[in-house]
Amino acid sequence: MRLRNVPGAADMIAASPFSVNQPEEWKGKWRELFGNDRPVHIEIGMGKGKFLLTLAEKNPDINYIGIEKFSSVLVRAVEKTEEFEGNNLRLIRMDAENLQDVFAEGEIDRIYLNFSDPWPKERHAKRRLTSTRFYERYDHILAKDGQVIFKTDNRGLFDFSLEQTEEAGWKLLDCTFDLHHSEFAKDNVMTEYEKKFSEKGSPICRLTACR
Repeated sequence: MRLRNVPGAADMIAASPFSVNQPEEWKGKWRELFGNDRPVHIEIGMGKGKFLLTLAEKNPDINYIGIEKFSSVLVRAVEKTEEFEGNNLRLIRMDAENLQDVFAEGEIDRIYLNFSDPWPKERHAKRRLTSTRFYERYDHILAKDGQVIFKTDNRGLFDFSLEQTEEAGWKLLDCTFDLHHSEFAKDNVMTEYEKKFSEKGSPICRLTACR
């Protein structure tokens, strides 16, 4: 998918009080940045930010960090923070390949993966955020009781993710192939993509994995 360039996006992101422009400097010190000792949850591939902003507003006792690779997308999340009054949200423009450069061992309590790029070609499978390669990264930065929560409308990617979870030696805490008609629907917070897909009648799959 080709993303449209947004003029001035990088500067707008850098100027936001919610942006962390040198995240490597905070490795092992994220709670210090937030000024508290509360849990830290991250979303990898946060898109335009609706999901994470909603969580941050609902849960002021949890610190949230949104990670997005593309400035043209992250800038839309930055725009949404203009009306956000909390202090429990930070945004980082970075590639998930570099997670271990930014977060210390056991520093993160939960990882959200929402509608990640399916990388449909088999030769690109290792780039999928639910591949065993990425589970190795999560194993490093997650606390002992940490969780990975993954949602997608792509059944092929979900089946792959279930296989990779097992292969990585992780276990499923829960799994559903139709989230919005399951017991987990009540507390579900939708992303922009999720709302669009669900309105078209596409079932949403979700899993929660832990070590």
